[in-house]
Amino acid sequence: MQIKPVLAALRYHKAGSLLIAMQMALTLAIVCNAFFIIHARLMHLSELSGVDEDRVLVVENQWAGKPGPDDIASRMAADLVALKNMPGVANAYATNAYPLRRGGTSYGIGLVPDKLKYIAQTAIYFADDNTLATLGLKLITGRNFRPEEIGKVDAHGDLQPPVVIITKELAKTLFHGGDAVGKTVYISVKPSTVIGVVERMHIPWTQSQMMKWEWNATLIPLRQLVDYTDYIVRTQPGHVDQVAARVRAALYAENRMRVIATDDGIQTYAQVRSSAYASDRGMAILMGAVSLVLLMITAAGIVGLASFWVGQRRKQIGVRRALGATRHDILSYFLTENLLIGIAGVVLGGVLAIGLNLWLMKQFEIGRLAPGYVLTGVAMLLLLGQGAVFAPALRASRVPPVEATRSV
Repeated sequence: MQIKPVLAALRYHKAGSLLIAMQMALTLAIVCNAFFIIHARLMHLSELSGVDEDRVLVVENQWAGKPGPDDIASRMAADLVALKNMPGVANAYATNAYPLRRGGTSYGIGLVPDKLKYIAQTAIYFADDNTLATLGLKLITGRNFRPEEIGKVDAHGDLQPPVVIITKELAKTLFHGGDAVGKTVYISVKPSTVIGVVERMHIPWTQSQMMKWEWNATLIPLRQLVDYTDYIVRTQPGHVDQVAARVRAALYAENRMRVIATDDGIQTYAQVRSSAYASDRGMAILMGAVSLVLLMITAAGIVGLASFWVGQRRKQIGVRRALGATRHDILSYFLTENLLIGIAGVVLGGVLAIGLNLWLMKQFEIGRLAPGYVLTGVAMLLLLGQGAVFAPALRASRVPPVEATRSV
């Protein structure tokens, strides 16, 4: 099939050719970036939290009656005893936040007391000597907190822990891959000594703007004496659902001066994960639906225009058939014509896809679009275009030579 006759024919159909090319370009630009966002969101859904999720559940407890710090301390201690004595429970502790919670506390952490010279942002988790065992965190170097190191702080107290445990990623950022145990860090004006490093612990947030420091977590040996407390419970293997069903009654039996929400006050970690990534899952579904609609509209446009052209050219097709053109020649002509339009469209679309990605990077801090997404999108759009035009082209190839004798 020679290209020059096809190009000459397209000059007489500039408006339609330009319309399809622009439609393919816009579809490619949007779909490439949509697929990139979908992939990023789906990667979030499968990210490890560092927690032994199959055996952990969370109780969000709100104290009633405005108890003082001493009263809260005694209630918290009694609750932890009650939780640990429940059948099917292996361990428990109280904290302010946990991985994927969607809310918590973060501080700047550095190697000097000056808070304006911090090196990294870190999530702050209140912990005790049961935290590592309860969450199933892997201590890769150093030691755990000791019971005598666990302090208390009220709502107005400063966080000045003498010792801390940090994640491997935070240790790498602070000490450039060197040994962190025994080193001094600052989350306040007073120094804290790193006594241990855990392999992995996710921050409470899952928003894309916080993913630059998603593994920067710091455990501090303090119990926060405020009216809102999260209890983290580790169950025996296979008992998480049974414990979740009984834990509310056990805590109310210990002290009824509390509120545990009926909808999300008690959650397994599967529910925590589902809630944390609900927006990512929704965005992936939305982007997928938009991409599918755009591809369908583009395919419909190609089919419609090709069918219109076939109807207009029946006499010319009949003349070519009468002069010896085979059905394969007619089919190849329309496929080649559509391919040339598609190539023009995807070249322009590739440029638009990169430009759109640069705008999204600036406005929403998403990552840079990898070339593979553009190349995949180009191949997909060209295949879609050829598939869409095949049926009209096949009808054109079936036009009989007798059409040359009919009036237009």
